[in-house]
Amino acid sequence: MATVDEVRDEARTWLEEHWDPERPLTEWRNMLADTGWGTPSWPTEWHGRGLPLSMEAVVDREFDAVGAVGVAAGVSMYLVAPTLLTHASDEQKQRHLRPILTGEHKWCQLFSEPTNGSDLAGLVTRADRDGDEWIVNGQKVWNSGAHKARFGILMARTNWGVPKHQGISYFLLPMGQPGVEVRPLRQMNGHATFNEVFFHDARVSHDEMVGGPGDGWRIGLTTLAHERSAVATQRPRYPADGGPTVSQAKRESDEYFATYKWYPQRAGRANLVIPEAQRTGRIGDPLVRQQIARVETLRRISSWTMQRARAARAAGKPPGPEGSLTKLNMSVTARACHEAHTLIAGSMGMLVGPGSNADGIVSEILMSTPAMSIAGGTDEIQRNIIGERVLGLPKEPDDAKDIPYSDARRN
Repeated sequence: MATVDEVRDEARTWLEEHWDPERPLTEWRNMLADTGWGTPSWPTEWHGRGLPLSMEAVVDREFDAVGAVGVAAGVSMYLVAPTLLTHASDEQKQRHLRPILTGEHKWCQLFSEPTNGSDLAGLVTRADRDGDEWIVNGQKVWNSGAHKARFGILMARTNWGVPKHQGISYFLLPMGQPGVEVRPLRQMNGHATFNEVFFHDARVSHDEMVGGPGDGWRIGLTTLAHERSAVATQRPRYPADGGPTVSQAKRESDEYFATYKWYPQRAGRANLVIPEAQRTGRIGDPLVRQQIARVETLRRISSWTMQRARAARAAGKPPGPEGSLTKLNMSVTARACHEAHTLIAGSMGMLVGPGSNADGIVSEILMSTPAMSIAGGTDEIQRNIIGERVLGLPKEPDDAKDIPYSDARRN
């Protein structure tokens, strides 16, 4: 096994010979795919170098040192690629992995439904076999980036005669086809991050089913584990003047993350609590100070838990309880920040626009923090996961888990 020094020296030498800030971005990323330096922990047969996950940080530091850009960021790399690497057939990996890491293909997640969000296994979007294809009908919701995606990872029910967890299959569905309708959702904070997606006799090839019929729940759990762990993933940083390749990568990243520009407000903006208390003269209020101390305590706990999640990932461990713990603590921290900003701003927190508290940021925080307890799995679901899978407590009663889903009570 290569040592840290050997990997560092090899990456440094390769970058010295090949990094060219004038090279077109797609060409550069295809070179990364050919050599494995973009995803060094992936298997060698799938655009990687077969290195331990811990070596990714070593390679990343060498990329940062010369200002070189890496593979594409976003849902496609954070959720889809890890799931495909774990569960997809060789043919599916051949079709989809390279365009994901080069950024040529964008993906979205098609899991939650209007009547089955927290109870994902109760989904009712259906896929019926028609020769070599499946015909999809139903509705999904909270689908970030669906309006720009070329493909979606879809969980749909293919068997109604078995218990609900056993009748779900996992598909790689082309989005740009008749029968797929994407509608934006306008949020109360003024943004439109999410979409709802309607399927009217949409089609997906049987070759694009991951695993076999009924394997969808098992495969979906892999995606969800990576989704919870993705909260510790940092946005790529690019040098201010790094040449055309860097500029192109930065534009791509800015366009992707612009959708989520309100997410810092969703998390509560703990960093604004003390400055706002000082600016408004509430810093001496004992109740405000007590809430500030609570926010700071939770913020540090969350930071340490995220560090554990990153350390586990660097050690090559699969996503574990750190993801659910981090997600749950972020919700608790967001609510504590909401209470702190409410105490500090008072009725001024209802005002928006220039001249209001933090020029409207505080009001956006107060309208956005409830989403933290819902997105990526509700607090209740995270507590169930922690209780059942970490603490070994009995599973929550479910009268539909042992009977055909066609006979189960559902919304």
